[in-house]
Amino acid sequence: MDRTAGNLSAIFLATCPQLIVYHFMFDPEWEKGCPGCTGYIDTLADLSFLSARNTNFVLVSRAPWPKLEAYKKQKGWTLPWLSSFGSDFNYDFHVTLDEKVAPVEYNYRSKAEMIAKQAPNPTEGEEHSLSVFFRVRDEVYHCYSAFARGTERLSDGYSLLDMTPYGRQDDWEDSPAGWPQKPTYGG
Repeated sequence: MDRTAGNLSAIFLATCPQLIVYHFMFDPEWEKGCPGCTGYIDTLADLSFLSARNTNFVLVSRAPWPKLEAYKKQKGWTLPWLSSFGSDFNYDFHVTLDEKVAPVEYNYRSKAEMIAKQAPNPTEGEEHSLSVFFRVRDEVYHCYSAFARGTERLSDGYSLLDMTPYGRQDDWEDSPAGWPQKPTYGG
């Protein structure tokens, strides 16, 4: 089976008209996936019911397929994972930021807007996102994208932590003295 993101419609939209893509940060130079993306996938529940509702879920990363396959095996994941290595897929959806390839935009902000607003996201490198596609006959439509913290509501872990007194306990938070502070997936 061809494991490239360029064949999304042939692979996954051919069997179901709806496709959810999680753009998982895994640069071709990295030896393992992003810790935050790893934590996100670790917290996903059983998604097998999606197929009964004509929907597929797939991960896409820029790393070559052998690296993705090895990491997937190490983590014990069964989700389908495709490589966008050597294609424009990640640049087209603004999850790989490199102004030599495409204008930098993330979370619907240009590079200048991100710098002006002092956005926490970098203006180059890998980012994460979630996109939804819909097929009608031979046409494929990009229906939805969520970036940055917009993807968190799609996972239970952060929602549950947000209800607790200690909250997320992220490394970057300015916690009061005596407040638990442990390295998180971001550390």
